Amino acid sequence: MKQLRIPAVYMRGGTSKGVFFLADDLPSDPAARDRILTRVIGSPDRYGKHTDGMGGATSSTSKVVILSKSKRAGCDVDYLFGQVAIDKPLVDWSGNCGNLSAAVGPCAISMGLVDAPADGTATVNIWQANIRKKIVNHVPMSDGEVQELGDFQLDGVAFPAAEIELEFLDPADDEGGEGGPTFPTGNHIDVLDVPGLGKVEATLINAGNPTVFVDAARLGLNGTELQGDVNGDKALLARVEAVRALGAVAMGDAATPEVLAIAVEEYQRLMRVLDDDRLRTIAQCKLEGHRNEEIADRLGLACRSIERKLQRIRQIWEAELGQ
Repeated sequence: MKQLRIPAVYMRGGTSKGVFFLADDLPSDPAARDRILTRVIGSPDRYGKHTDGMGGATSSTSKVVILSKSKRAGCDVDYLFGQVAIDKPLVDWSGNCGNLSAAVGPCAISMGLVDAPADGTATVNIWQANIRKKIVNHVPMSDGEVQELGDFQLDGVAFPAAEIELEFLDPADDEGGEGGPTFPTGNHIDVLDVPGLGKVEATLINAGNPTVFVDAARLGLNGTELQGDVNGDKALLARVEAVRALGAVAMGDAATPEVLAIAVEEYQRLMRVLDDDRLRTIAQCKLEGHRNEEIADRLGLACRSIERKLQRIRQIWEAELGQ
C-alpha cells in the first residue's frame, strides 16, 4: 500500500482546534478528499476517543480547514470549513466555524498564501466559502512572523496568546444576497409542529449560520443545565433534534427532517432570567447531536442579530415577567 505525505498544520483558533490543508494538496474529488480528512481526524471511531487520529473527540476539536489563494475581488484567501463527525464517516460542509476563522489569517500567512508586513498588523481578507460571506482578520506580526505569544486571555482556553481581531462583514443579509436573508422564512416568529411537543414557537435566523431560537421552558429546561445534564438525557436530545430538523426544513436547508439525522446545524435555546432587575439572555449551543462546550462565535453573531432585530421577542418576555 502506497503511503502519502500531505502537508498540514494543526492549529487552534478561539476555543476550537483543527487540521489545516492547502486545497492543492488534496484530491479534487470530494469523496476521495473526505476519506482522507476523516482518516486524519480519526473518524469514524466507535470508541469515541480519536486515539488514532488528530481529532480531539469533541465537536470543538474534530474540524478541518481547506485554504486556497482567492480569485475573488477584494479577498486574499478562500476558506472552506469541515466539521468531522466522531462516530460516523462524515464531513459536513454546511456551515462555518467562527472560532477557527481567527486562525485562517495567521495560517494563510504562514503558508505563504498572503503577503504580510514584517512588523505591525497584517490585514487578511477572507472569503468564507461555506456561508459565502467575507471575514477580515487583523493579525499581529513581529520580525517577519505571525506573533503567537501574548497576554490575551480567552474563556475556555488555558493559556494566554496574541489576540486576532475579527470582522464578520454583513453576517446577516437583509437584502437576500449570497448568504441569504436574516429571516429565511420572512417571519420573526414561526410555529413548528414538533412530534411529542406540539406547537412550538421559534425564531429562525441566518446570521453566521442557520440558527433556531426557542424558549428553554418549552423543552422542559430552565436554561442553566450543564453539559452532562443535557448530553445524558436521550429523550431531551431527541426533542431538541426534532426542533432543529424542523427548523432547518422551514429555512429551506433540507427537504425533510430525515435528511438531517447527522447534519451539523446549530441549535440554540434562549431562556429568561432576571439579573439585577435587567432581562438577561442565556444561550446554549447544540452541535452534532450534543450540547457544545461553548458558544461558537458564529452563534454569538446570531445572538447579537436577534437582540437587535427581534424587539417583539423582548416585548413578549418583558410582558410575561411583568417588567
